[in-house]
Amino acid sequence: MSSTLSPLPYTDTKPHGHADFYFAINATFRFILRRFGLDTLRRYWTDMGTSYHKPVSERWREGGLPAVAAHWRAFFEAEPGGEVEVLTTPDEVRLEVRTCPMIKHLREHGREILPCLCQHCYYVSEATAAPAGLTVRISGGNGSCTQRFVKQSANEPGQQLDNIKEAA
Repeated sequence: MSSTLSPLPYTDTKPHGHADFYFAINATFRFILRRFGLDTLRRYWTDMGTSYHKPVSERWREGGLPAVAAHWRAFFEAEPGGEVEVLTTPDEVRLEVRTCPMIKHLREHGREILPCLCQHCYYVSEATAAPAGLTVRISGGNGSCTQRFVKQSANEPGQQLDNIKEAA
């Protein structure tokens, strides 16, 4: 898959990722939380959004909400085990995550899920969206959620972390 043909900014020779990577993600987040605390983990997630996902931010800034929708459709198409619908209107892109591929895989393999795991979607996505003039609001969690990407000018109320359920 060429990055010029794909909405995703990286090249992968496989049509789908390998779900066992979720074990490493969960373990890495757990290590950072235990060793350095929640504030450091949140900074790690934010840094991931601003640095690693910088090419995504640039595509979203150039392409607007249609680029956001294209990104998430391609992303979840490559993620094994998820059930996600990407809905668009002129004012927002909404992800209806009916089955989170990460939570599903961790549960199927009896792994202890980091309770604050679902917050990573907010911190990473918010940091990715901000340079593109967008913001994200998330509700739900623990295996299913709604993520709304809207223009910062929409004056959305701030994200309430209580609206993101802990994973169990």
